[in-house]
Amino acid sequence: MTLTVLGIESSCDDTGAALVRAGEGAPQVLAPEILANVVAGQTELHAAFGGVVPEIAARAHAEKLDLVVEEALARAGLTLGDLDAIAVTAGPGLIGGVLSGVMMAKGLSAATGLPLIGVNHLAGHALTPRLTDGLDFPYLMLLVSGGHCQFLRVEGPEAFARLGGTIDDAPGEAFDKCAKLLGLPQPGGPAVEAEAKQGDPKRFAFPRPLLDRPGCDLSFSGLKTALMRARDALVADQGGLKRQDRADLCAGFQAAIADTLAEKSRRALAASPGVTAFAVAGGVAANATLRGRLTEVAGDLPFVAPPLALCTDNAAMIAWAGIERLRLGHKDDLTLSARPRWPLDPSAVPLIGSGKRGAKA
Repeated sequence: MTLTVLGIESSCDDTGAALVRAGEGAPQVLAPEILANVVAGQTELHAAFGGVVPEIAARAHAEKLDLVVEEALARAGLTLGDLDAIAVTAGPGLIGGVLSGVMMAKGLSAATGLPLIGVNHLAGHALTPRLTDGLDFPYLMLLVSGGHCQFLRVEGPEAFARLGGTIDDAPGEAFDKCAKLLGLPQPGGPAVEAEAKQGDPKRFAFPRPLLDRPGCDLSFSGLKTALMRARDALVADQGGLKRQDRADLCAGFQAAIADTLAEKSRRALAASPGVTAFAVAGGVAANATLRGRLTEVAGDLPFVAPPLALCTDNAAMIAWAGIERLRLGHKDDLTLSARPRWPLDPSAVPLIGSGKRGAKA
C-alpha cells in the first residue's frame, strides 16, 4: 500500500506545495516519489528592504497558497480525493507565514476529512536524506540554514539529539549580513558565493569563532563584525571598495565559515559513534565550497547532501516528514497551533535563550 501526502510550506519567504508518494513501510520498501514540488518565491517583494519583511511575507503567502496547491495537484494529475493526508509546517518560523499555511491546511482538512499532520520545519530538513537517499537511522545531520545551525543525531522521525549549534547567528544570517555590508543583492548566500569565486580567501585574516573551545557549539556574530571592520578600514584608506576588495572579502568570509563548520563537524562525528552517514541540509548546504569541505570531513563515512532544490525551503520535505509521522500513527486535529519557536530536541538546554514564546533553538 502507498501513502500520498500533500505538503504545505510557508515558514519564511517561500510559498510551497508538494505531493509525495511512498510505501507504508521503510523507505526501501517503496522508494519515495516526488510527484510535484511547487515553490513561489518572494525575492522581488523584499529586494528593496535588504531582507525579509514579515508582514509582506505573510500577505504574499495568503495570496499564493491556494494557487501553489492547485498547481501541485495539476502537475501530479491528482485531486484532493486521491490524498491520504495533509502535512503543513506548523513552526518554527515567521509567525504570520506559518499561520497562513496552518490555516490553509486546516481548511482543506475540514473540507475533505483528510488527516492533518503538523510538521516541524527543522524536522523536514533533517529527514530529507531519508527522502532522497533512504538513509537508515541513526545518522548525523548538520542542519545549516538562514535561521538555524545545529548538529543533530537523527535517531527516528521524531527523535533528535542535539550535539551543538549556534549560540547567536546562523550562517545564513551571516551570509545575508555580509552581502548587505558589501552592497550585494539578497539572498546573500548565492551572491557571496558567486563573488567569492573571483577572490583570494587568504588576503584577510578573519577569525574562526569558538575553535579554541571544546564542543560543537558555533558563533558567527563576531565574524560579521570582523568583516565590517575590514571593509571600513579599506574605505578609510582608499576612499571606497574596489571590485577585487569585495571579492577577497567574500572569499575570506566564506572560507572562515567553511573552516569553522568543517572542524565542528569533525568533533560532532567523533561524538557520534555508530551513525550510518553524515548528512547536510538547509539552504546554506547549497554552497559548493561548504559541500566540498564537509565531504572531506566525512572520509569513509557516506556523505549525503540533497539536491539543491531540496536544500532550500520546499514543501516536498514537509510532505515526506508528514509521511514519516503518519507511519507512526501520529496525527493532529483542528486545534493545531502555529509556533514561532519549536526546538527539535526539547530536552537540550536552549542555546539562544527563551521567553514567553519558548526556546529559540
